[in-house]
Amino acid sequence: MKLVSHSQEQTEKIAADFAASLKAGEAVALSGELGAGKSVFARAVMRALGVKDEALPSPTFAIIQEYQAAQCRVAHMDWYRLDDADEIDMLGVREYLQPPWISLIEWPERAWNILKQDITHVHLSVSESDPDQRQIVIEHAKPAANQ
Repeated sequence: MKLVSHSQEQTEKIAADFAASLKAGEAVALSGELGAGKSVFARAVMRALGVKDEALPSPTFAIIQEYQAAQCRVAHMDWYRLDDADEIDMLGVREYLQPPWISLIEWPERAWNILKQDITHVHLSVSESDPDQRQIVIEHAKPAANQ
């Protein structure tokens, strides 16, 4: 599914609508360049799932942030600062890829091979002609290992 957002508010609405389809045990791979809106999308998903924490910081330095949502737990991960799949695997991320967790993973390309067969990939990109516009592509599939 390809969607276009013309503002942060529209991106948040798209993310909230998307969140309604998620169930415990699912993982969402969020990819895109720096500034594409991965964290904005992730925060909107978490809010829609019922996470009540006031601040939802990007887990850039913590790597994994855990939250309680209405019907599940949410793990928001940021693998940007990690070097390879072995380093990521040593953090125990596989436990977050099953119920009661919904996992939102930024920079998943650092370790595609860790991610289970059944994953939703959300790719965000910034329009070259309008810095407020985002193209959001949502696909349900296993990404290629060489990405």
